[in-house]
This record gives sequence, C-alpha cells and structure tokens, in this order.
Amino acid sequence: MVKDISVVPEVQFLEEVLEWISRGELRVPKFQRPFLWRPEQMLQLFDSMERGYPVGSLLIWETSMQLASLDTIGGRSIPPPPEGGKVAYVLDGHQRLSTLFGVLHRAADAPRSSRQEDWMWWVYRPLDRADTDGVRYRHSKSGDSVPDDYLPMRSVLRTLDFLDFARQLPDNHARDEADRLTKESERIAQRVKNYKVSVVRMEGGTLQQAVEVFSRINSSGQKMRPDQMVSALTYGTTGPETLSDKMEEIQERIASSGFGEIPIMTIFQTVLALSGEEDVQNTSWEMMARKVQGQLLGAVEKTDGTLQEVVDFLRDEAKVPLARLVPYNIQIMLLSVFFYFSETVDAAQRKKLRDWFWITSLAGTFAGANTTQVRRFLEEMKAFASGKGELGYSDERARAFPDRFDLRSARVRSYLLWDLQTFPNRKNPDGKPINVVEQLATAHRETYRHIITQSGVDGASSPANRIAMATPPGMSIRQALIKLAEEGATDILDSHGVSVASVEHLKSDDFAGFIAARQLEVAAHEKKFIETLGIQSVGQEFGVADIDTE
Repeated sequence: MVKDISVVPEVQFLEEVLEWISRGELRVPKFQRPFLWRPEQMLQLFDSMERGYPVGSLLIWETSMQLASLDTIGGRSIPPPPEGGKVAYVLDGHQRLSTLFGVLHRAADAPRSSRQEDWMWWVYRPLDRADTDGVRYRHSKSGDSVPDDYLPMRSVLRTLDFLDFARQLPDNHARDEADRLTKESERIAQRVKNYKVSVVRMEGGTLQQAVEVFSRINSSGQKMRPDQMVSALTYGTTGPETLSDKMEEIQERIASSGFGEIPIMTIFQTVLALSGEEDVQNTSWEMMARKVQGQLLGAVEKTDGTLQEVVDFLRDEAKVPLARLVPYNIQIMLLSVFFYFSETVDAAQRKKLRDWFWITSLAGTFAGANTTQVRRFLEEMKAFASGKGELGYSDERARAFPDRFDLRSARVRSYLLWDLQTFPNRKNPDGKPINVVEQLATAHRETYRHIITQSGVDGASSPANRIAMATPPGMSIRQALIKLAEEGATDILDSHGVSVASVEHLKSDDFAGFIAARQLEVAAHEKKFIETLGIQSVGQEFGVADIDTE
C-alpha cells in the first residue's frame, strides 16, 4: 500500500544540502528542465545570499523509488545513489542548487576558457567593491588569471583553499590593505558557510503525485506539458529516448524545413489521435503512461511521416507557407488523422480538404471547441478518410471582415493567408520584389506596417491599414503610396491591393476616409474568394476579431 504524502518543513545549512548532492543522496530527476539560468542570474543569487536576502525554499521528495536522474549537476559529476537507502529528488530549486553546487564545489582543475559553458561556473567576489555598488560578483570570461583580490567562490567552503587565497594577499598589498581584504574575505566566507535555506521535505506518495506537485509549483510559472508528464512517469522504460525527446525531434525536423515550429501540444494530440485515443484533450496521465509501453510510442513514428504529408498539403495545396499562420492547430491534428487513415487520396478528396480548411478557418469552426466537439470532429474525419462519410461544413458561414489586426485571431490569420496568395508578387517603391513569407518567418507582426500611424483615427486598427512594404529612410508608407500614385506606378500599388482611388484620400489627409475606402475594397475582394467556397458571410460586413487561437 502506498503511503500518503506527508510534508515536513525544516531549515538546513546550505553547506549540508550541497553535501547531500556530493554524496549522491540529493538528485535532480530527469523530468526537470535542463539548466537554463543566465550568467547574470547566477551572480544575483550570490549577491542576494551575501546581503542575507532569502533565495526561496527548496522542495524535495524523499522516496525509496529509484528514478532516472541526472549524473551531473552544475557541470560536476555526482556519484550514483546509495544502494538500499532513501534518495531525495529536487522538485523545486533545480536552477538555484545547480548554480550553488556548480560554483561552490568547483574543482580547482576545472576547465577555464572563453566558452560560456566553462567560465559561467567561475564566480568571483572582488573584495574592494562597496556594499552599494550593484551586484558585487563577477565572472572571468576570458579564462585568464584574475586580480589577486578577487575571491574565488569555489574556495569559501574549502578551508585549505581559502587559506591559500588569504596567504597570498600580503604578498601583493600593503599590510593594512591586506588585513582589510582578509577580513572582508572571511566575512563573505562566513556568510556562505552560515547561510541557511528552507527545505520542504515531501515523503511518501506516488511518482504521479510527485510529478503533479512539480508541475503545479514550477517556479518559472510554466506547467509541465502533458508529454513531459508522460515521459516523467515512464523514465527507464522507453529506452534512451523519451516520448518528449521523440516529439521534439519531429518539431525540429519540420521547423528546419522552413515551415516553422508546430506546437508540441499539437504533435502530442496528433500522437494520441493516431494511437486510437478519442479524448485528446483531457487524458489521464497514468493511462497515457501505460499506453507508452504499447501503441503510443509506435504512434510517434507514424506521426512523423504523417505530419510531413500534412505540411506538404498545407504548403502546396492550401497555400499555407508557415505553421504560425495556421488558424487553428486542431486543423493540423485532424488533417493528420485523414492522411493516416486514408489508403489513397484522390483529387476530389484533396479539393474537399482544401475547402474544409478554408471554410473552418473563416467560419471559426474550432473556436473554443470542447472535448465532445473535438471527439465528433475526429470521428467525422476518420469517416471521411475511410470513404464512409463527408465533412460537415456546408452550413458554415464566414465571419465578418476583422475590425483589427491581431494575429491571435483565426479570422485575421485567415485574412493573411488569403492576402498572401492573392498578392504574391509585391514590390517595394523601388520596384524590387518583396519576400513577405521570409519576413513573416522572422519578424511576424512587424512585417505588416501601419499606413496611418496617427492615433485616434477611426479604423486605424483594421488589417486594411497595414501593408507589407519597405520604404527608404525618412519616408513613411503613406508618403510612399502618394508618391507611387503621383508617378503612375500602378503596378506597384496593385501588387499590394491598393487602389489609386483610395490614395486620393491620403493626398487630402483624410486618413479615416482612406482606411474606410481600402477596407471596403479589400473586404469585397476577399468576399469573392469566400463565395467560391460555396459559403456566405454573416450579415454584418465588418466584425470583431475574436482572439480564439490556441
């Protein structure tokens, strides 16, 4: 019978906690994220300790269960867990403990170089720095020797090393100055040796409970992803690569193809769907962990190839150049279901899939979809793939033209996709072509610049008030459009869907009139495309751009 979790708060000397690590008794489970702290965060930690500031409590889980854990902490190797004894695992405090152990227990012969992975662990306290002089700790980034009054923090817990440092001070400084520096180094060393930390010791319970506790108290504010949760629950049973590892490989491969990153959660839900799971949103971690032993890991391999088919379809046939422009990530999962369960895919099915993609995007079909609805969408797509049903989108109506440019709105992403395929050959004022997709892949929101930048103008937030164009220094988009119209460069204006008639409003500084005119023109143009899909728009011409993407 599993013993219920009990919690024991206590206070420990930091030095003793670090000794637990050096003996292999306190370990970091592999389901923790890797060491991510920036060098400046490491320095701030030591500065806070010297000032006597609290640095946060540690949460550890003591258990006789053997978990897969890291064999290095803070760049230092640690021994294996003691046989037959209890081991404690860090659930919260990994970044702090790694910093403290890696710096304070640094070996004298540890590498020194200009590489960050080496110099970040060499932390020094310049002894001549005043208390008010900001963060008082420094790194030596070159790997060269440091001034003789720089106290190496690796020496403060080692009596002999500390004495060696103190003995050399009189050799390089006047007696009074050497005495002052020695006293300062002793004060700092005592601060570290006497520093106490709050340790919350959790005993008993199951691995699932421990992992759930970690996911809830994660100090970065980012909960554990479900795939990481399943990986944590199955460490040691899946071989060298976990479920998360495999999915991250898929994500990286697709991103490297130029399509960009598909969210890990989307990949995870696709894995679930291809493994036969019907509830891809609210699954039980324990149940998923059990499935890892069987069809779930196999489904990861299936997902890899299937997602490539989906990416090819989106790029080549639906004209979606980037993952970040897909209106709803559920569309990627559902398309994967189709390509996986279809024996053959004919031209008629591809046409229906294209229409389905565009109609569901424009209509907001998947906005706020609940578990029951997602299950129905899955069943419908499987039936269509097997030739036993049709996709139910005939009654959908496209949402009104969005009133503001917000890329968290599926309707705005749909507009951008339409805009990209309708005006594929844009030109800058100098006539040179613009690669909008390349810019979107990096700049994203900043690619589409405001035409009217003045605040308080009616319609200034509309997508119609944005355009993807680079202008010379000192020239605004508005000025460029006026100049192009005056020079008769209608080919450049047309490449952006800007009419000469609308630019007339700009010439007279009628900014609201320009936006209204262009909005009517663009919305009318987009409406013709919508009608080719066999659906209609809702009653009103313009509407709110709902924030409804995942």
